[in-house]
Amino acid sequence: MLASNSATLLVLDGLVDPQNVGTLMRSAEVTGVSAVVIPTDRAAAITPSVVNASAGAVEHLMIRQEVNLTRWLQRAKDAGFWVVGLAGEEDAEPLFDVSMHPPVVVVVGSEGAGLRRLVRESCDIIAAIPMVGRIESLNAAVAGSIALYEVVRDR
Repeated sequence: MLASNSATLLVLDGLVDPQNVGTLMRSAEVTGVSAVVIPTDRAAAITPSVVNASAGAVEHLMIRQEVNLTRWLQRAKDAGFWVVGLAGEEDAEPLFDVSMHPPVVVVVGSEGAGLRRLVRESCDIIAAIPMVGRIESLNAAVAGSIALYEVVRDR
């Protein structure tokens, strides 16, 4: 794996809802993501429900399953990628203040639990989408899609 100046990768850390996975696949395809990485365990597989939710986008994406996301993220960093994890914690940088210029890996955590500890520690930066309403978080697919469009904007 070698980072090119335009490469964007998406990592889904334990998403289990096929609708969220499919929606993120669709967003990945329309924003020019080079590849999507999903864990082999404790995550939604590419099922007919995911394909349907993606509106067929999975047919146009390179999708890799990895046993160990932490190890894979280290290889991505060694290849020249910047790794940005999405999380809503208070210590996270506001997403719109973070450089999302490729080569970049965007990591989206699971619904509810967010990023697993070792995956979070593997990120170069943790970014949060600013919230101004009363709801404290966004759906994983919505948050990931916003981050992917930030990559497009930074290109």
